[in-house]
Amino acid sequence: MTSEAFTFDPDCRQCPRLAQFLDDVRVKHPDYYCRPVPPFGDPEAQLLVVGLAPGMHGANATGRPFTGDHAGILLYQMLYEFGFATHPESVAADDQLRLTGCRITNAVKCLPPDNKPIGAEINTCNQFLASELAGLPPRSVVFALGGIAHRAVVRSVGGRQAAYKFGHAAEHEISDHFTMLDSYHCSRYNTNTRRLTTEMFRAVFARARELLPV
Repeated sequence: MTSEAFTFDPDCRQCPRLAQFLDDVRVKHPDYYCRPVPPFGDPEAQLLVVGLAPGMHGANATGRPFTGDHAGILLYQMLYEFGFATHPESVAADDQLRLTGCRITNAVKCLPPDNKPIGAEINTCNQFLASELAGLPPRSVVFALGGIAHRAVVRSVGGRQAAYKFGHAAEHEISDHFTMLDSYHCSRYNTNTRRLTTEMFRAVFARARELLPV
C-alpha cells in the first residue's frame, strides 16, 4: 500500500476559519509551511500515532507532524527508543529522520487558533482520518494522544463515544482491525506539570510494542 492510498488534500480549505487563519499566519511568517500538514512516516505502518493538530511554530512551520515544537521532543525520543525512528529528534522536514513501522498524523490537519479546533472543524477533517484508519493493515495499533484525538478516532469508525472512554493507558479493541491505546498528550503543559511523565509515556509505548505483530 502506498501513501497515495490515503485521502489527503494539501490544498484543502473546507474550514473557513482555519483557511483564513493560515492566510493570516503566512503574512506574519512567510517562511512557514502554513498548509494542511500531511501524515509522516511508513505508508505500511501498523502503528499510527494520532495527535490533535499542528502547532504554530512546530508542524505549521516545518510541514512535519510534531517537528519543531516541545510536544515532539518526548514523542520522537520514545519512537527512537522503541525502534520506530532512526533518530531521537525531528528537527526539520528535510532531515535524515525516517520512521519504520510507524506513521504520525493529526485529527485536524490545519493549525487552529490558540491550538483549539472547534467541533465542526474536527468533524470536517475526520474524513481524512477515517480513510487513513481504513487503510491500516490488520492487527494495527492506533496511539491516540489526548481526548480530542481519541474521540476523532472513535467517530471515524462510527463508534459510540460512550462505549470508549478516554483515559491514560486505556486500551480499546476496535473490532479485529486495530487496537486503540490512549495517552495524555505530550504537550509542554502536560510534561511540565508531570501529568504525563517519561515513565508513563514509555509504559504505553511498551504496551503498543507488545500488541504489534513481530
